[in-house]
Amino acid sequence: MTTSEIKESKTPNPIPNAGAMSDFIGAFDVPSKVTDYVYHCRFSHCWNGVATRHSDTMDCKFFVDGKKVILGLAHPAFVTFRDSSGRDLTDREASYIAAKYLSERLEQEDEHALYDVSAADVTRLINALAVQ
Repeated sequence: MTTSEIKESKTPNPIPNAGAMSDFIGAFDVPSKVTDYVYHCRFSHCWNGVATRHSDTMDCKFFVDGKKVILGLAHPAFVTFRDSSGRDLTDREASYIAAKYLSERLEQEDEHALYDVSAADVTRLINALAVQ
């Protein structure tokens, strides 16, 4: 999608799904606020959680220090966003929301293989990232 197509689109200010999904977010590091440890993170992809976990989520996979980590973003927050903004979140925007949540958890050394991210947290991060 070109810049002019974004401006003309009926969905205001989307971050388009351009390029390979694994390239949506570059590799990033998260320093712990608890210790001096630095986590090395890489985004892989997103998919519908209903298909694999029978959960009402959009699941995003990352690799943290080489180990897979899944973040399940609560789908009701996506519906709330669509109802208030008039458009759906893009997969790229979902990946940014997941990366932000993962960073927050890792800063506190709250390490899990699976994070279920509540609708309230997804909505908080949509606002924090100024997704409109």
